[in-house]
Amino acid sequence: MWGVLPIALKSIMQTLDPVTTTFFRFAIAAVIITPYLIARNKLVNKHKFSSPNLFLQLLCAGILLTANYALYIFGLERTTAEAAQVMMQLAPVLLLLSGVWIFKERFSPVQWIGFATFVSGLLMFFSPRFDDIFTHLNDYGIGLLMLASAAITWVGYAVIQKLLIKEFNAEETMLVFYWIGALAFLPFSNFALLADLTLLQWTLVIFCGLNTLIAYGCFSEALMHTEASRVSAVIAMTPLITVFFVQSVPFAGVVAEPIGLVTIIGAACVVSGSVVTATMKNKT
Repeated sequence: MWGVLPIALKSIMQTLDPVTTTFFRFAIAAVIITPYLIARNKLVNKHKFSSPNLFLQLLCAGILLTANYALYIFGLERTTAEAAQVMMQLAPVLLLLSGVWIFKERFSPVQWIGFATFVSGLLMFFSPRFDDIFTHLNDYGIGLLMLASAAITWVGYAVIQKLLIKEFNAEETMLVFYWIGALAFLPFSNFALLADLTLLQWTLVIFCGLNTLIAYGCFSEALMHTEASRVSAVIAMTPLITVFFVQSVPFAGVVAEPIGLVTIIGAACVVSGSVVTATMKNKT
C-alpha cells in the first residue's frame, strides 16, 4: 500500500493542492472506521480516553502523525515518487535505532554493517542530486529535507504508538489519529478544486483514503504482534515497489528519477541495508 501511494498522490496533485489531498486521506479513513468500530463494539477501552496521561500520549502521537503527513506530501510535491520512498526508508532505520535506545533491543555487529550499507545506498541513490542539496539548495533539495523530517516525525509517532498499544487496541488509536489529522487539515483545504477532478482522480482520492486506513491499520496490528525491528524489515521493501511501477508504467503527472548503475546499486543498498539492520539480530 505504501509502495504505490506516492504514485497516486502525484496524480491527484495535478489538480488538488497538497493540503486538500491530505485532508481526504485522513477524512475518508475516519468516516469509514468510526461507524465500523461502533457497530462492532471495538471501542472496549474508550473509558481510558479520560485518563490525562493517555490522552496526552494520544494527542502527541496524533500530532506527530499529522506532521508526518504534511511534511511527506510537501516533500513529495517537490521531488519524485521514487525519491520520496527511498528517503522515507530513514523512518524504519531510525525506528530500529529507537528500539535500541528506548525498547532496549540489541544491535549485532552485522546490523551495524547493514546500517552502514543503508547510509551508503542513500548517498549513491541521490548522488546525481548532490548539487541540488549541497551546492545550490533548490526546490528538490528542500523537498528531500522535508522528507527526512517526515521520517523523524514518523518515528516519534511509532514509538508512542508502541507504548499506546499496551492500553488500547490498534483500531482505537487509529480512530483518534485519523480524526486529529482530518480536523487539522480541514481549515486549510480548498474544496473548490474538487469540481476539476477527473473520474480517475476521484478514484485515486478514494484509494488514498483507503490506503491510509489499511496501511496504518496493518502497521498498528503488526506492532501488537511483533517487535519494531521485524516490522521495519517489511517496510523496507516499499521503494522496490515504487521504483518498479514508476520505471515500467507511465503515469500522468509522475516523473521518473533518472536511473543509472550507481542509483540502481544505491537503491539496492538502501533496501538490503535496511533489511539486514532489521533482521540480523544477536541470538543471545
